Amino acid sequence: MIRGRVWKFGDNISTDHIAPGRYFHLRNNLEELAKHVLEDAMEDFAKKVQKGDIIVAGKNFGLGSSREHAARIIKIAGVSCIVAKSFARIFYRNAINVGLPVIELKEVDEINQGDELEIDLENGVLKNLTTGKEYRFTPIPKFLLEILKEDGIVNYLKKHGSFPRV
Repeated sequence: MIRGRVWKFGDNISTDHIAPGRYFHLRNNLEELAKHVLEDAMEDFAKKVQKGDIIVAGKNFGLGSSREHAARIIKIAGVSCIVAKSFARIFYRNAINVGLPVIELKEVDEINQGDELEIDLENGVLKNLTTGKEYRFTPIPKFLLEILKEDGIVNYLKKHGSFPRV
């Protein structure tokens, strides 16, 4: 179960918004790079985001390059989950691989900045505790949940020695 406060973003948030190119030199220091996460989309995000907060966005979140550090710095900043209408596929895979849950939900327009959400990944239920509304999404497949529970694919492989069975 994930619970957190919403940070709302629009459509087409790219990996350049997530990890601004002017900080590319920090790509080997992800803690420092995370201090600039999403600042081109919302200037004060990195300074104000708190551990457990949730990003809610429109269509095509994470488009652009296949930089794995984009998903990593969102997680390092404290975000517990990203909910969007849709994701760029490489970003989606990178997020799962680093242990950051990502959920596709059509009704993101009904969720507002600052709302409190509770998300049940296993059963595919998102509750907006602020409005009382409940939404259903396709539950994350069991093998991906196993990767998320181990905090990413590398940790999963270290612990289990092979990929989860589909």
